[in-house]
Amino acid sequence: MSILHWAILTPFIAAIFIPFLFRYIKKAHTGWFVLFIPFILFVYFLSYLPVTSEGNTISKTIEWVPSLGINFTAYIDGLSLLFALLISGIGVLVVLYSIFYLDKTKEQLNQFYVYLLMFMGAMFGIVLSDNLIVLYIFWELTSLASALLISYWYKRDKSIYGAQKSMLITVFGGFSMLAGFCLLYGIAETFSIRELITQAEFISTSGMFVPAMILILLGAFTKSAQFPFHIWLPDAMEAPTPVSAYLHSATMVKAGIYLVARLTPLFGGSWEWFWILTIVGLITLCWGSISAVRQKDLKGILAFSTISQLGMIMSLLGIGSAAYFYDSDQSTAYFAVATVAGIFHLLNHATFKGGLFMAAGIIDHETGTRDIRKLGGLMSIMPVTFTISLIGLAAMAGIPPFNGFISKEMFFTGTLRVTELAEVGSLGMLIPIFAWIASIFTFLYCLMMFVRTFFGSYKPEEHERKAHEAPIGMLISPIILVSLVLVIGLFPGLVAKPIIQPAVTAILPTLATNSEFTVKLSMFHGWNLELFMTIGVAIGAITLFLLSKKWSELALYKRERDPLNTLYDRGLDGLVSGSQTVTRAQMTGLLRDYFTYMCVFIIGIVAYTALCSGAFLFSIEESAHVPFYMWVLTILFILATISTLFVKKRITLVIVVGFVGFLMALLFVVFRAPDLALTQLLVETVSVLLFMLAFYHLPELPKETAKTPVKVRNILISAGVGAMVTLIGISSFIMGSNSGLASISEYFIENSKELGGGYNMVNVILVDFRGLDTILEGLVLAIAALSVIAMIKLRFKGGEDV
Repeated sequence: MSILHWAILTPFIAAIFIPFLFRYIKKAHTGWFVLFIPFILFVYFLSYLPVTSEGNTISKTIEWVPSLGINFTAYIDGLSLLFALLISGIGVLVVLYSIFYLDKTKEQLNQFYVYLLMFMGAMFGIVLSDNLIVLYIFWELTSLASALLISYWYKRDKSIYGAQKSMLITVFGGFSMLAGFCLLYGIAETFSIRELITQAEFISTSGMFVPAMILILLGAFTKSAQFPFHIWLPDAMEAPTPVSAYLHSATMVKAGIYLVARLTPLFGGSWEWFWILTIVGLITLCWGSISAVRQKDLKGILAFSTISQLGMIMSLLGIGSAAYFYDSDQSTAYFAVATVAGIFHLLNHATFKGGLFMAAGIIDHETGTRDIRKLGGLMSIMPVTFTISLIGLAAMAGIPPFNGFISKEMFFTGTLRVTELAEVGSLGMLIPIFAWIASIFTFLYCLMMFVRTFFGSYKPEEHERKAHEAPIGMLISPIILVSLVLVIGLFPGLVAKPIIQPAVTAILPTLATNSEFTVKLSMFHGWNLELFMTIGVAIGAITLFLLSKKWSELALYKRERDPLNTLYDRGLDGLVSGSQTVTRAQMTGLLRDYFTYMCVFIIGIVAYTALCSGAFLFSIEESAHVPFYMWVLTILFILATISTLFVKKRITLVIVVGFVGFLMALLFVVFRAPDLALTQLLVETVSVLLFMLAFYHLPELPKETAKTPVKVRNILISAGVGAMVTLIGISSFIMGSNSGLASISEYFIENSKELGGGYNMVNVILVDFRGLDTILEGLVLAIAALSVIAMIKLRFKGGEDV
């Protein structure tokens, strides 16, 4: 196993030892021990920067199920390394922050850090896996770990509700994504992402190309909170603030972004990919920014702002895929600006949003509230938190000299350039318009959050605690993050060549061979339309803020909860009530009902399959002559079987059933199977005697009380099962006779003596050729014996189905 594989598995291994540390080391905070894990991994992944910046990749493979093409292949290129650095780097700061945020005397830290490490390892698995099935396994692990972290304060109903919602929505997307992966495998016969990309042109000609794309995008949209699947993210804010800062700003919600970016070389050449990503991203951007304005809770504002920013990145990846529609390097590089903006903003968002979540957690921790209606005047009381929030909100609003301004300008550039595509027509003009409107609301909610938290009158009576600045330990992490916001904004070249460019060339591989392509990031791009759009955004947002008293009375503003939650709640209630109805119909407690369901299902599925495949065959042309005595035996067999339905006494019924068994033994004799006939005679004789001894002491059979429709139903089901078995037997015989294949009996005839050492072929088959099957049959008999004993011990209370 390579070091790269160990790096992925390290968080899982460390999680095993956390409960022991928590139990035996009481004096120290568990987080100090956990802190070393992401720090070491961050340093380790930093060592790959020289490799990826030169355009090289690393791949290490462990065979798992090679026959199905499922191998644990760890792969590092510019894109996966960017995410690995975010996961480990932000992970260090989040763990450090949690040490001071979570009280070791009041919290179950062993559970918290186990879930956090499990999530960290799962995220590493997603971004470093080349195999789709392995990626899917880690994908679902992130959903599980995220739900556990959201429900960390499990005594709160809202925490449980948020965890359940995130689990249901993201797992639904995960199942859809798995179906898409299977379709891709059906087309290309490989689960390797790199091999799929090499077959992109062939895969695009398949009729399953678009269905596979849509199913995979469902997984990406649910995980990255795209409209209309975004509703789980605001409810996930019930998790502790370190969780929000880690999962829902820098890591988990970026998993869908990563998947889209990783598969862009496979799907990017299609217009369906371009339009779906662009439209969904823009709708999410607009809806999230407008919804954020309506929020009164700090984390609620940040949750919807995250949704909005994720929509922005998603739309940029969609717009950037226009680079695949041109063959020339110049055109590809021209439209690649949107992809560069998306990747750069992904990095920027992790820095300023992580710092903002931590600042919101500090305000909540030190005042006891996150309601902006109860806050105000905190600028002088919490000056460091004020500065952190100022830098973070200014970056998110797109104000210079912070990093968010650069990516926002490039966002406008990408939306304007896409209008030059002749194929998008007049509809393309709406893209920059929607981008500009959403940016106004982004600026507005940043302004509202900042002013109403730190300016105005101080309201100590509204707070649960006396407000004061947080301890230095809680401030270190957000200070580092907002420092990165400023440094990257002033010196964007520090990340352009070593980090952003390798990630972009991984998404647009043709740029890797273009020697003239270089990612250039700068604060000032000249007096262009993008800059005037930014000025217009600021003017529009400030105007709306000054007029807030007029529109703050609108019903839409007062309604904080997303209206789509109503559809979710009603849908979930409908599923619960529907499942209860189905369960009540199925689980009646009556054995005959269970047999009815099973028989109807088996008849239906077998009949449908056989009719669709033409498997039901019936022909008497090649049938052998049937002697007269066989007709007599068959008629007697049928009459004896039917007569069991009309017998009223148990002893008589046992005798008739025994007669049927003896006729069966006689048929075995006729067909030259003396060993089977002997076995049947012995079993039937013993069964008849035992039943007669037991049933002699039982009362008479109760009178039949079933209504006529029930009787008709039972007759139809019984006839259906009999007809199905008969047709299957006849069809199997005809198909076997006409297949042209040699009979398997010839193999047993030739090898029973040599391989099995016996002349009795039936015994050799049972003991040697089918030895394992015979053992399992013996196990079935043992289970049946235990069931008989249980039934003898059972005492009915009355009313049961007997």
